[in-house]
Amino acid sequence: MSARKGILAGGNWIVDKLKFIDTYPQQDALANMLTETTGNGGSPFNVLLDLARLGAPFPLAGIGLIGADAYGDWIHEQCDAHGVDRTRILRHATAPTSYTDVMTVQSTGRRTFFHQRGANAFLAPEHFSFAGSDAKIFHLGYLLLLDLLDQPDAEFGTAAARVLHEAREAGFKTSIDVVSEDSQRFADIVLPALRHTDYCIMNEFEIERTTGIPTKLGGLVSLSAIESASRQLLASGIGEWVIVHFPEGACALGHDGIFHIQGSLHVPQERIIGTVGAGDAFAAGVLFGLHEDLPIDTALRYGVATAASCLFGPGTSDGILPIKDCLALADELGTRDLQA
Repeated sequence: MSARKGILAGGNWIVDKLKFIDTYPQQDALANMLTETTGNGGSPFNVLLDLARLGAPFPLAGIGLIGADAYGDWIHEQCDAHGVDRTRILRHATAPTSYTDVMTVQSTGRRTFFHQRGANAFLAPEHFSFAGSDAKIFHLGYLLLLDLLDQPDAEFGTAAARVLHEAREAGFKTSIDVVSEDSQRFADIVLPALRHTDYCIMNEFEIERTTGIPTKLGGLVSLSAIESASRQLLASGIGEWVIVHFPEGACALGHDGIFHIQGSLHVPQERIIGTVGAGDAFAAGVLFGLHEDLPIDTALRYGVATAASCLFGPGTSDGILPIKDCLALADELGTRDLQA
């Protein structure tokens, strides 16, 4: 494992069309678009561009399925501009590149999403080629938003679990992320993947839906509940770490049984431009630390510092700073003191 280097990330490749509007209209009414921009979306796209902006000193590569269209061209251009190997990002002959219209009310920051699943809906196990890659970590996301990978598999439980198994067989450490879907599908789709996962990264909503353990009491995150849910997931077969993030901070649990806690940064409300992509920014920071074999407490600090910098830009990766500047930001703003 020590000879391997780099992160290969696969799953959803999405173009975010960010549109700031003056009000969210009733049906049949009109709203005005004030500004609009295009940004990256989807777990591998976000994580890899975030890692590039952090200044990750190791190779970055993507794997996925996009359309043979202008948005697909744009994804290729962004990969080239950020030094991401796009050899394994294939193009579907007829399906469009997946995109999301993100409507943000400028005065409130409230967002509404209109999603075109596009080529991502056709991403299947046969599209994942691990031959020739000596990357250290394979990151897959988002479970519950990949139609064919979420399908049952007679041997492994789901097609995504099969892909993760094959990645491990090829020598990778494996990592997963999940979409915050409001459904009851979590246990059926997430649990089979855990036996083939080394690093499971979730938020408090996702781990609650997966385990059935409520993670909030009176509207506040309960660290004891998250610890209980993390122990339940770890017992499902995760190789190394259950990592959970939430607005107040993050925590991690490994097989040594020690529950690690890290508060988030005290970011003043007036400095927050957007919150889209903060979860993927956290994942990028954590994976940076794990790749470099840093202690889990340091990886969590990388995660919350990267997530905080994400808040300073309108798009998913616009605000991401080099890692040394993210850590300086943590020193400047301070972090929350969370108690288990």
